[in-house]
Amino acid sequence: MSLLNVGARALQANQVALQTAGHNIANVNTPGYSRQSVVLQTVQGQFTGGGYIGKGVDVQTIQRNHSELLTRQATAASAVDAGDTVRMDRLRQLQEVFTGGTSGIGASINDMMNALSDVVSAPTDLTARSVALTRMDETAARMRDASQRLDEIGYTVAEQLKGSMLTVNSLAKNIAGVNEQIARAQGNGQPANDLLDQRDQLIRELNQHIQTSQVAADDGTVSVFVAGSQPLVLGSKAATLSIDDPADFGAGSGKKVLNFQQPGSSTKVELNESMLGGGQVAGLLRFQNNDLAEGRNLLGRMAIAISESMNTQNKLGLTLDGQPGQNLFAPISLGNATAGSGNSSLASMMLAVSNPTLLQASSYTISFTTAGAGSVTRHSDGKVFSFDNSAPATTMAAVFSAQGLSVVPTAPPNAPVAGDQFMINPLQGAAAELKAVQYSPVNLAAANPVNAAMGPANMGSLQLVSLKATGPITQPATGSPVTITFQAGSPATYSASLPGAPPTIVSGNYVSGEKISIDGWEITLSGSPKDNDTVTVGNATDPQYGDWYQRDTGNASALMALRDVPMFDGATLSDGFASAMAQVGTRTQSAQFAAELSSSIAANLERDRTAVSGVNLDEEAARLIQYQQAYQASAKLIQIAQNIFDTLIQGLGR
Repeated sequence: MSLLNVGARALQANQVALQTAGHNIANVNTPGYSRQSVVLQTVQGQFTGGGYIGKGVDVQTIQRNHSELLTRQATAASAVDAGDTVRMDRLRQLQEVFTGGTSGIGASINDMMNALSDVVSAPTDLTARSVALTRMDETAARMRDASQRLDEIGYTVAEQLKGSMLTVNSLAKNIAGVNEQIARAQGNGQPANDLLDQRDQLIRELNQHIQTSQVAADDGTVSVFVAGSQPLVLGSKAATLSIDDPADFGAGSGKKVLNFQQPGSSTKVELNESMLGGGQVAGLLRFQNNDLAEGRNLLGRMAIAISESMNTQNKLGLTLDGQPGQNLFAPISLGNATAGSGNSSLASMMLAVSNPTLLQASSYTISFTTAGAGSVTRHSDGKVFSFDNSAPATTMAAVFSAQGLSVVPTAPPNAPVAGDQFMINPLQGAAAELKAVQYSPVNLAAANPVNAAMGPANMGSLQLVSLKATGPITQPATGSPVTITFQAGSPATYSASLPGAPPTIVSGNYVSGEKISIDGWEITLSGSPKDNDTVTVGNATDPQYGDWYQRDTGNASALMALRDVPMFDGATLSDGFASAMAQVGTRTQSAQFAAELSSSIAANLERDRTAVSGVNLDEEAARLIQYQQAYQASAKLIQIAQNIFDTLIQGLGR
């Protein structure tokens, strides 16, 4: 009987080995499957006077070929890779909005400014004026189209975040369910290999969306944490994640945060993207809160700068019918600042553009330490500024204007108090509001509102170089021009008497080629004056000048000169879009490098993991032959034992 027992045990052990090899082969393409091996042990031998006689073999366990260290490293690396890759993909879409070429925004801006040169050359040519206005309308249309494309990207990101939240919460529940099954199976004394593989695969899938850390418990369960310390899965219970607006400023911040909520609790813990590490959720939040926000700010700043600067200059000139110019673009509303959720007062902030050349592509947070003092934090670089004025808020003075924005708080009884905070986010939707409003060529204010003439009795070499309105302008009265009188000397001087009671005297040193600014207009002369040489500056619509204002192009030249004015961190209006392209392109290039690096690291670690856990079909085929031969030998052993037993029975029967 001992020989039969040895053979039966061997037959059973080799059958299990064959079954395990077949299980490996069947799951060679199953995601997350770890190769399994049969661990055999010798059955304790029986003592006899001739020594211990062996009693065969037993299956000790089915071993899962698995490295906990490599699995965790590969999972973490894949999370970083997923976050970097999804951010890179979205940045490439953003880069397509900030593209060059003839169809880009930069080309339309240059075409708009260059079209004004034809107006300067031929101010009475209605075709040239119409082309200039058409170029303005085209620029506005391209700005609006770009803004719409950014909105579409933002909508896609928001939908992808919603989908990720559904997947994350579902995976968390599944992990909790598998934890419960593993804990029950643990009581049998043998590892539930397939359940362990299933849980590891669920954790890997979860890390594609949000990076986690895991802590194993004695009962075989694994606790899963997000953002370092928030327990997404504890044993058989799973928490819930959601994408929401920040609690402090809500939707007005333009940002999104991840909220964590324990099962059975109504309290939400706010997690920003800097706490999340890797995963698609972290990558998408970084893109939406930083990259997309910067793209919108860059585009909005250009729209506001173009609108404000060109509207201001056009209103300083005269139209073809002698009327003051009006806005070329519809004014862009900056709205109000968003009050913080913890504010004690009912105060609000009114926003306006104080200087379009100083605008920064950023949002701001205003914090009040007292009713009239506090600080302003620029989000793009974290720089902190003090309030512009030290007077109490009751004066309705601007608390902030150094960045091209004028921020004025409301007056009592709704004035700000200590602890109040406000979010300023004025540029986000500005490009969507850019719209040309002038379509009649007559309404382009190409002429200066003032006209200059050299004194007929001048003896010096004074020559008029330029005359333009700088605003706000006070036009000389009809028939009462302003006379500038010069005196020779070292230095030469000038003086002018402005109308008023009493008259205002403006005087100074004259330097050839330098501007003389008076009442919102400036005149530039060259040459040297003699004593009592004069220049008169009068109202351009004065009948003494006839229809000269229709042929004058001083204001058109000033409009065209805006293309060379530094507006965007030192870049001119004509180069502003190229600067924005460079900023977005630099972000994209950096994200691409990070994605390539993280992908390489993740691939290497996954290769190391699969080298331990993966199924090799050649090895399994060799083992099949090995176990098959052992199985056949075991069967032969049983056959021989049967023959011996039969022979013994036959012998005893005689």
